[in-house]
Amino acid sequence: CLEQDTSMTGTKRYLAALKSDLGVNVEGRLLSRPIPFFPEEKALQWLSTAWQLTKLTGHAVKTSVHVFSSDVANGLLEVSHNALALLGLAAVAVTVFMAGRDDMRQVAEQHALDWLQARQDSSASLDQQLAEELSEPDAVARATATNPKELNRQQAAVAQWLSRRYRVAPEPISRLVKEAWMVGGKVGLDPTLILAIMAIESSFNPFAQSSVGAQGLMQVMTHVHDDKYSAFGGIFAAFDPVTNLRVGVQVLKECIHRAGSLEAGLRFYVGAANNGDDGGYAARVLAEQSHLRIVANGKAVAFNISSPVAAPLAALATPTTPAPGAMALPAPAAASRPATRISDTPPFPAVEDIAAPATEKVALR
Repeated sequence: CLEQDTSMTGTKRYLAALKSDLGVNVEGRLLSRPIPFFPEEKALQWLSTAWQLTKLTGHAVKTSVHVFSSDVANGLLEVSHNALALLGLAAVAVTVFMAGRDDMRQVAEQHALDWLQARQDSSASLDQQLAEELSEPDAVARATATNPKELNRQQAAVAQWLSRRYRVAPEPISRLVKEAWMVGGKVGLDPTLILAIMAIESSFNPFAQSSVGAQGLMQVMTHVHDDKYSAFGGIFAAFDPVTNLRVGVQVLKECIHRAGSLEAGLRFYVGAANNGDDGGYAARVLAEQSHLRIVANGKAVAFNISSPVAAPLAALATPTTPAPGAMALPAPAAASRPATRISDTPPFPAVEDIAAPATEKVALR
């Protein structure tokens, strides 16, 4: 700051204040004892010299630290380089020495082999232990599947067609087809109708759920029909495909019995009983049933055939000639036929007739 004060005005004021603080009079004397007084020029020279010395000292310290750090880093690098070179030479010497000694080479190879074998055994034991912890030999009892070869000709044809149409494995579809034939025979419903409803409702997805809470293959309202699931252990049985099929068949039979005809019963089933428009649901179900009936009778139907949204029901009643040796199935209901009355409906079986016993497991049999 003093070097930048060329007019010396600020310096003079600073020195005057310094004299006042030290108790110096204008003659350079103390009130109590005399002290030497430096003129202003000498004070400025002394301050400038001190500043230059400070700058030189800082530069010298900085240079010394830089040199010291560089020397230390270079020394460590040199030592590391030499140590690695020495280690490499030692490794080469040991390798050359062991290469000339067959006994030592065999010992080293045996130690390496034992170490690798121990690691492999340890990994295999961990995998085996994990497999044993996760294993469950009885898990197949929960599988909803059956061998398609166990089905008769009609059932096998329907199962194969549904498997390819809805891209579902043939084993689960075979189990559902077999169950539909068994349950349909007990309650007096065409098994192709049951399969058609499953196809339209969920596309054979056993875990499907609608926006209003309908669940499973047959899209049964679980909270409405929870009493029907009590015979199967509770409402979680809705996600068991066979249980959902059996409960859905009970609901479908009740709807047909209350409505008095198949078409009206389908409207009841889909929840369109109070309005005349079911969105083409009954037509789509009956069209899909018609395809299944044709397949069951030994006729060829394209897998990608489309189901009409509102196909005329009379067209669905076209009789088909069954293949030789195939069981003829009754034609689906049509609008041109008299509606099936309640008095014409077979007696509705009790729940225990189609419900699985408490000890029965719905699985591969």
